[in-house]
Amino acid sequence: MSIATGSAAGHVPGTAPAPQAAGSATGPATGRRYVRRFTRTERSLHWVHAAAFFVLLGSGLVLYLPPLSSAVGRRPFVKDVHWWTAVAWAVAMILVAVLGNRRAVVRAAREVDTFDADDRRFLRGNLRAPQGRFNAGQKINVILTAAFAFLFALSGALLWLGERDHAFRLAGTVFLHDALMYVSLVVLVGHLYLAVIYPRTRHALRGITLGMVREDWAREHHAKWVAELDAEPDVEAASERDR
Repeated sequence: MSIATGSAAGHVPGTAPAPQAAGSATGPATGRRYVRRFTRTERSLHWVHAAAFFVLLGSGLVLYLPPLSSAVGRRPFVKDVHWWTAVAWAVAMILVAVLGNRRAVVRAAREVDTFDADDRRFLRGNLRAPQGRFNAGQKINVILTAAFAFLFALSGALLWLGERDHAFRLAGTVFLHDALMYVSLVVLVGHLYLAVIYPRTRHALRGITLGMVREDWAREHHAKWVAELDAEPDVEAASERDR
């Protein structure tokens, strides 16, 4: 991870500058330092999933709601869009994970799967408990998203096969698919609120679009992760995280 040189914003001559995290870069216009939070592979996985989700949600609502279905028409075409978007999503996610930075994907999975005492304090309402690169709420969101994606794919495949062979028509499949849609909508609204509207957390959107976040923001919200960057002995080895 390359480091761009530059003075810290607001540094007073004659005083020691704040510690700079390994892999941080100084913005040429503002003087603020930034740290890389997500690799290109991680960002690609996020946006492939997000794009597919919105297409699937839109086409699914057209199929599910009679007024929308009547207004749009062409139900067989919408069904095809829904099905082939799901297939393209699965293929794209696998390709990005396999052809991209596999170490970053494995590292992210391990981080999401690890809950320590600070994470439990965070979930109990202590939002000042120091957090890693993912806070406890984000870990829950990733786990739910992965679980929902699997259940959507399973129930959707059964529905698609059930239209061609009655042996695949299992009781509860339609209910599961529909219930997942409702719960996903609630999770999506909360996710969008925190990512786009809520002032304290919306800076995180920069990380998932450009990869970098302000170091001061990261120290406030993800102190344990920045401490790990500070202690990182080999900055060149960390360049792997850029990919």
